[in-house]
Amino acid sequence: MAPVQTLSSLAHSGDNSAATAATRPRRPRGLVSEIVEALVLSIRQGQLQPGDKLPTEVEFMARFDVSRTVVREAISKLQASGLVETRHGIGTFVIEPPDTRNFKIAPEDFATVADVIALLELRISLETEAAGLAAQRRTPANLVQLEAALQNFKDAIPHESDGVPADFQFHMEVARATGNQHFADLMTYLGTMIIPRTRVKTLENVPEGRLAYLQKVHAEHESIYHAIRDQDSDSARAAMRTHLSNSRERLRKSQPLDSAPSN
Repeated sequence: MAPVQTLSSLAHSGDNSAATAATRPRRPRGLVSEIVEALVLSIRQGQLQPGDKLPTEVEFMARFDVSRTVVREAISKLQASGLVETRHGIGTFVIEPPDTRNFKIAPEDFATVADVIALLELRISLETEAAGLAAQRRTPANLVQLEAALQNFKDAIPHESDGVPADFQFHMEVARATGNQHFADLMTYLGTMIIPRTRVKTLENVPEGRLAYLQKVHAEHESIYHAIRDQDSDSARAAMRTHLSNSRERLRKSQPLDSAPSN
């Protein structure tokens, strides 16, 4: 992959973007992570500030030489991470990051697959109890949002997508259904980095293949949803623990623990 470049110059690229795209060499596709990393870098370096408007989809497409689908998936991941928000009819804007105080888990903390597994172990503790509380406290509105997240994930399975935005959306809705804002705030801070597929190319290494793998994840999500819907706290905790434990074991089997994440 080519070195990550910042995005601040895009805001002023104007009509030159198309000409630039025409003259530079084409690079391999699959650059969702490059767009995400470029934006994160620009924010960290202060080149993009809260309130700044991002380039348009067309400008992203020209700058990175990718399709509209790739751009939209990248923006989806950034939204799920709490870095940007899209205002209908106006555009997408950088927003204030969540107040993390002294607690920090950054992308650079994932030096090995073992680090990714360590985060999964944290999630098992956190999200198992969240599922139990969600089963006790969920509202009809919570169920609507959980159902929407399930459907979004199911819709992504037949397409060439890793399903990460919908996966994160489902876990975020479980956190919201607890009625405890701290669960939702922590999930917002962690963002899509909690999904191992954002750090490790799991789908390329699972023996059953991408389609079967995502179908299995969807079935596990359904089990969690059904328990929350039925207000069965014990089953909700068990289903969430099983889901995240399975994710941990799938990762252990597919990658050497001391290897660097693939993404």
